[in-house]
Amino acid sequence: MAACCASLMPVIDLRVLAEESFCYLTTTGRVTGESHEIEIWVALVPERRALYMLSGGGDRSDWVKNLRRDPEVEVRIAGERFAGRAREAKDAEEDGLARRLLVEKHESSPGRLENWRRTAMPVVVDLME
Repeated sequence: MAACCASLMPVIDLRVLAEESFCYLTTTGRVTGESHEIEIWVALVPERRALYMLSGGGDRSDWVKNLRRDPEVEVRIAGERFAGRAREAKDAEEDGLARRLLVEKHESSPGRLENWRRTAMPVVVDLME
């Protein structure tokens, strides 16, 4: 994945992408070695150069298993491509931030995403400079 992402040019101002609802996350398949792309809800925090996602399947999701094997990922958001390094939320503060940001951004009616908020696994993609 790193070789394909080396030529990606970052957007100068990530704030223009912060309102986007979803991104396309490409991981490297842990078994096949092939690229595997998913569409997923996202919350971008430009100041941290970080994308937050929640895996409803927790660590059983294929994409999570893939990034555990190879954390180098590619992210496409609003037509812009970025290289990144994926990881699980590192502490309780980051875990809570991911859950809060995603539910606030995507919940259409109060309480609708409460189970997802409580049980999903927070994943962070740190965007490369």
